[in-house]
Amino acid sequence: MKPSNTEITIFHNPSCGTSRNVLALIREAGVEPRVVDYQKTPYTRDQLAGLLLAMDLRPRDVLRTKGDLYTQLDLARPDWTDEQLLDTLVRHPVLVERPIVVTPLGTRLCRPKERLFEVLPAARPV
Repeated sequence: MKPSNTEITIFHNPSCGTSRNVLALIREAGVEPRVVDYQKTPYTRDQLAGLLLAMDLRPRDVLRTKGDLYTQLDLARPDWTDEQLLDTLVRHPVLVERPIVVTPLGTRLCRPKERLFEVLPAARPV
């Protein structure tokens, strides 16, 4: 039996090549994941905090440094607290590195895309 679509969730940005590649790898494994376009359905603070906890990461670890917004908000400053960064990531989800994938085997920021294989359950024949 193949894993159901509720067993794997990808927090996805369709404009991101890495995110598209990871989604394709999941589908190639025979799984149709739950796809959350986090720009249309933004993270809640509790949700993002839970994902960070599950990955054993801090907000700065998932902070996307490319793009103008990072510079405009002066996010390189080391005096930003985790709480401040978390609030900023929730307000501006485009600043969250992508994709984040949740499976029964764990939660990973799949950048590079090969990190997916750490948590992708092997597809089983029907």
